[in-house]
Amino acid sequence: MEIESYLIPSDIEVQSYELYQWGSSIRKYSTSGFPDLDGVKTAIVGVGESRNSTDNEGCSNAPDKVREYLYKLSAIPGISLADIGNLRLGKTPSDTYHAVQFVCSELLGKNIIPIIIGGSQDLTYANYLAYQKLQQSINLICIDRKIDLGDSEENIDSNSYLHTIIQHPSALLFNLSLAGYQSYFVNETEIETLKKMYFDVYRLGHIQSKMEEAEPIVRSADILSFDISAIRQSDAPASANVTPNGLYGEEACQIMRYAGMSDKLSSVGIYELNPELDNRGQTAHLAAQMIWYFLEGVSNRKNDFPVIVGKDYMKYRVAIPQPLTKGQADGHELVFYKSLKTDRWWMEVPFKVDDDKSKFERHHLVPCSYDDYLLACSEEMPDRWWQAYQKLN
Repeated sequence: MEIESYLIPSDIEVQSYELYQWGSSIRKYSTSGFPDLDGVKTAIVGVGESRNSTDNEGCSNAPDKVREYLYKLSAIPGISLADIGNLRLGKTPSDTYHAVQFVCSELLGKNIIPIIIGGSQDLTYANYLAYQKLQQSINLICIDRKIDLGDSEENIDSNSYLHTIIQHPSALLFNLSLAGYQSYFVNETEIETLKKMYFDVYRLGHIQSKMEEAEPIVRSADILSFDISAIRQSDAPASANVTPNGLYGEEACQIMRYAGMSDKLSSVGIYELNPELDNRGQTAHLAAQMIWYFLEGVSNRKNDFPVIVGKDYMKYRVAIPQPLTKGQADGHELVFYKSLKTDRWWMEVPFKVDDDKSKFERHHLVPCSYDDYLLACSEEMPDRWWQAYQKLN
C-alpha cells in the first residue's frame, strides 16, 4: 500500500508566494497529485489526532495553522522539502497510530526525515513504533515541562505515553532523555524511576544555564518529541498546559537547530499546539520558525559521526583511577574523540558484543561535551559515560 492512501491534501489556502519563500518551492500534496519524493531529505506530515489528549483537544487543528507561517519563511538552499499533507484519522486513536507508524516507516526507509506536526504528544508512541521495521535500538529525547509516565494501569494518552514506550515488548528503546522539566510539575518518584533505568533527566535550569550543553543531549537521539508547553506562556500561549516559566522561544529554536545538525536524528515531532488558545498566531508562527531552524540545521550536517576514526579526529585518552566494578584493582581509561570538522566530542564506551547486544553497537560512541572531557581530566567519571556503560554491560 502506498503512503498517499493514508494522506489527504492540507486545507491551507492557496496563495502567491515570493520566489525566496518555502511556499513557492515546497513539493506539496495538492489536488493535482502526490509529490515526487525522489531526492527529498525532509517531509512534513500533519497529524490532527487529539482524542487521547489531556484537556487540549483543540491541538488537532495545529498542522494547517503552522503551515500558514512556514510557507512564508525563506527556503533554505540545499534542502529539498516536501509537504505530504495530513493523515487520515482512523476510527480510533489506535488506527491513527498504525497509520503514523506506516507513513513514518516508509519515509525512514527512503532516508527521508519525517517532521510531524501534531496533534497530541501520545503520537510520539506511533513515531517510535515506526522504527520496528529498521530493527535497531533507538534513543528518544522529549522536551517537556513534566514527565509523561502516567499510571501503569491507564490506557495510553498524552500524559502516559512514555510508560507505554518503555514497557513495549519490542524493547527498541535504548535511552530516554527528558529535558526541560520543571521540578514543581513532577513527582520525585518518577525521576528516581528513570534514573534507576539509567535514563537522563535534565531540569529546565540546567538547560538554560548553559545552552551548548543541550547539544550533545540532542545529538544522541534518533527521535525528538517537543511538547509546545515546554515553552513559557509569554512566548507560546497556545496550549491548555502552558505555564509562566519554561524555555524562551529562541532557546526552543536553538534546540531544534541542534537536532537538525545531528547526523543521527531521523525524525521529529512538535505537539500540543492548540490554535484555539493562540494569540494572533504567535505560537503557530514560533512552531514554524522552530521547523525552519531544524531544516537549517539539517543543511549544516557534516557527517562527522566517528564510525571510522581517521585524520578528521583527535583521539584523547584519560586515565580514571577508580575501578568500575568491585574487585577490580586498577582504574580505567576513557577514550574521547574530537571532530576536527565541527569541534564536537564523543566518548567511547567499551562493551562485549554478543548476539543479544549487537543491536546496541551503534550506541557505544556517546555524544558529549568538552566539559565531560575536562571532568574526566579531573579524575571524575562523566555521568553520560557511566549511564551508557551500565546499559551496555
